Amino acid sequence: RTMPHLGEPPSPAKMPHPLPDRPRWDDHDDLLLPALAGDAEAELCVVGLGGTGLSCLTEALSLGATSVIGIDAVGVAAGAAGRNGGLLLSGTSEYHHDLVRQIGRERAVAITRLTNDEIQRIAAEVPDDVRFTGSLRIAASDDELADCEAQRDRMLVDGFPCDRYTGPEGRGLLIPTDAVMHPMRRCRRIAARALERGARLFGGTRAFELDAGVVRTDRGTIRARHVIVCVDGRLESLVPALQGTVRTARLQMLATAPAREVAFPRPVSTRHGYDYWQQLPDGCVLLGGGRDIAAEEEWTTDSTPSPTIQNYLTTLVRERLGVHAAITHRWGAAVSYSDSIMPLFRDLGEGVRVVGAFNGTGNVVGALLGRAAAQCARRGHSAIADPFTD
Repeated sequence: RTMPHLGEPPSPAKMPHPLPDRPRWDDHDDLLLPALAGDAEAELCVVGLGGTGLSCLTEALSLGATSVIGIDAVGVAAGAAGRNGGLLLSGTSEYHHDLVRQIGRERAVAITRLTNDEIQRIAAEVPDDVRFTGSLRIAASDDELADCEAQRDRMLVDGFPCDRYTGPEGRGLLIPTDAVMHPMRRCRRIAARALERGARLFGGTRAFELDAGVVRTDRGTIRARHVIVCVDGRLESLVPALQGTVRTARLQMLATAPAREVAFPRPVSTRHGYDYWQQLPDGCVLLGGGRDIAAEEEWTTDSTPSPTIQNYLTTLVRERLGVHAAITHRWGAAVSYSDSIMPLFRDLGEGVRVVGAFNGTGNVVGALLGRAAAQCARRGHSAIADPFTD
């Protein structure tokens, strides 16, 4: 793909130095968790306290689990769950018409329906942290506009609302059922409720080895009947058996101070989802993307923002979006991509299940499959998981 020339970012003299690798979402007190202190036992142990792991914990508690432990190497929403774009979009990383073509209409329709329902469930769970805005897919070329038409046609045939859109952002699609959220606040709120319901949550506790009914950490050993790994970025490092099945990439973002010179009432994605942004109620603009312009560099477990992508994002926010406000934050996140179009939902046997590799779109699918994993542990099966598995 031919990319425009990327100019130099504004000089430090023209804007405050952005906070180093701190997400814009980290704007309130953290939920501090103790580290595990020695060995422990539980019915269920969840590894990873992002949106997927917390949804898994919550579902397990709702299904009657009385002994639940959750651990994270850092803390609640410390990884991609608190460092993403805050978008709640239906479907998977594939657009609906592409999903129909690749896995069949029945499964694709079931997944889109399930994710639409999950957006509603997330909103009901944390209503103060979710805004129903709809979302825009804006075409960056005539070919992409034609693809938008194909997506719209397929969605309407399958009963999902999707409108043509022409506006200041450009031409494309409006999907009215999508939403945005404050991802870090959502996770901390859910974690606090899980603690109130009796879950034992530990931060600063790194799992380094999994076995049947055993999670070995740098703080002690946890024995559990069910172990559910809800980790996205660096998943193949924690579960070596997944080497070659999943691969970690870096996604990058920036945020600006309140930008009164622009108005984006809905989140926008363009260039087939490679670039995306939203404007918060206070006027701040959050922009992410550009991974494809240096794809080989971005296949990395290092989440530190890189000059190449940040330069691209700076040019984009200035020239494409027309934002003049100072850039206040720059950050990255490690996420995993599977070797297929579908996220990973895999039973490794002997009570160990892995959920992750959401291909860059884990906010809704992760919550959905986290709940499915808890249902499998408690009930032996989950209808939620059926369309996601062959």
